[in-house]
Amino acid sequence: VQGTEDGLDRIFVNLVGNAVKYTPAGGNVTVAMSRVRDGIEVQVIDDGIGIPEEALPHLFQEFYRAPNAKASDEVGTGLGLAIVKDLVERYGGRIEVQSRAGQGATFVVTLPPVDF
Repeated sequence: VQGTEDGLDRIFVNLVGNAVKYTPAGGNVTVAMSRVRDGIEVQVIDDGIGIPEEALPHLFQEFYRAPNAKASDEVGTGLGLAIVKDLVERYGGRIEVQSRAGQGATFVVTLPPVDF
């Protein structure tokens, strides 16, 4: 996978941090990695508060926070996911999210392999 150590660290610390932040005590956060046809895929899966469907198109915009995230006691700036998306795309990858309010979220990052 191509990318700087700091950049890759920022991507996954942010995604896992959000999963932990928005998953209640006793909930589950899972990180899974696999090789796929077009590179490496990392999934961050939680059973937390989820993301409302109407918020999904805006999720990676700077300063955007989903309504249920704003209503929670958790503090955030709305910059983390915008930075994550920028880094993933800079490294030639893509990020996708699947979620429903109250049913957790799955973020999938796919990064291309490095050609030697």
